[in-house]
Amino acid sequence: MLFASERAIRASYPAELKSVLSVAKAEESRQWLATWNGIKPGPTPLYALGGLAEALGVARVLLKDESVRSALGSFKALGAPIALVRLIQRLWPDKGMDAQRLFGGAHGSLLRDFTVISATDGNHGKGLAAAARSIGCRCVIVLHANVRAEREEAIAAFGAEIVRVQGNYDESVTAAAQLAKANGWHVVSDTSYDGYEEIPRDVMQGYGTIAAEIVEALHMRAASSAPITHVFLQGGVGGLAAGIASYLWEVCEDTRPAVVLVEPQQADCLYQSAVQGTAARATGSVDSVMAGLACGKASPLAWRFLESGADFFMTVEDEDAVQAMQVLAQGSTTDPPIVSGESGAAGLAGLVRLMQDPDLSHQAGLNRGSSVLLINTEGATAPAAYRELVGESAEAVLARQRAFLDRGAGGHA
Repeated sequence: MLFASERAIRASYPAELKSVLSVAKAEESRQWLATWNGIKPGPTPLYALGGLAEALGVARVLLKDESVRSALGSFKALGAPIALVRLIQRLWPDKGMDAQRLFGGAHGSLLRDFTVISATDGNHGKGLAAAARSIGCRCVIVLHANVRAEREEAIAAFGAEIVRVQGNYDESVTAAAQLAKANGWHVVSDTSYDGYEEIPRDVMQGYGTIAAEIVEALHMRAASSAPITHVFLQGGVGGLAAGIASYLWEVCEDTRPAVVLVEPQQADCLYQSAVQGTAARATGSVDSVMAGLACGKASPLAWRFLESGADFFMTVEDEDAVQAMQVLAQGSTTDPPIVSGESGAAGLAGLVRLMQDPDLSHQAGLNRGSSVLLINTEGATAPAAYRELVGESAEAVLARQRAFLDRGAGGHA
């Protein structure tokens, strides 16, 4: 399904939105993250997938690969650490706790009894647990019944205490809030709700690092011919999409690319938000192979940016995402093999679905002249599931990728 939003606007980035998410704050977050050893230095790869573009019938497909941002394996390494640092700075404003010293554990003796908690489907929890370990505070992660055991083990490896609850992601969010209230802990969540916006805002601001690297690589600027016409962004609660779309909007102003939001059909909270005109709930079961996007309710804060900053909302089937994972893993004579997890491949799944239907591609303005940006938001964060779905281990795909790049066969934008 595809929904064209009548609320999307083409104008300069609104001042009321800039006061919440801005390029300036994203750049500050980026500088702070550069001092943390939990992520790798330098930008992640931006690949030009010429073979895929030709096969789909567009001019260019660019893919930003966040799977290699850190050992965490996803873009979530950018959000939770920034939110945790800013939270601590707000709570102890007179202690001079700069980001570099916090990430270095310099204040661990003061923070050893300070506890943060969050619900997660995996990646956000890993990011928060890793940052908490570096900083020296306690971390509790709430997982719902459908989170795979290997995702739990990956989070626990960073020293987090795990709490299991029944139900889906929304139930785990409720449980985390209840535990925080009962124990005097602090929720560090990537979704907002009434009275809870500061931390989700900080999480989204951390994601601006991705957009900053794209803007620099493509030399994007306002009032110029846009190097990309469309950007496909994963849905979930909307945090990543808001963080990326807002940054590109501020930089490009009224020449910003068209933003297409993609989410599982059974977790269509952003699609329903677009239809209803307000942050809404999903209409399906929520459970999806795209675990990171299996969210039942849109973040009201993220929706403030997506309501006017996203042009199209669409849903895909689980099998679409699996097929997209396989396409990326395979590569071609011109395109490097890429490890993409279930949620990471959702953007490509959406693009493929639209290009298979002439009416939908026409509606979205996709054609032979289109230049499309995708973001691979995660790698094989559940290795056993990846092997099962792709038919090959992530290690084997990465070995083929290294061989491709060593040959100098192209691939980088």
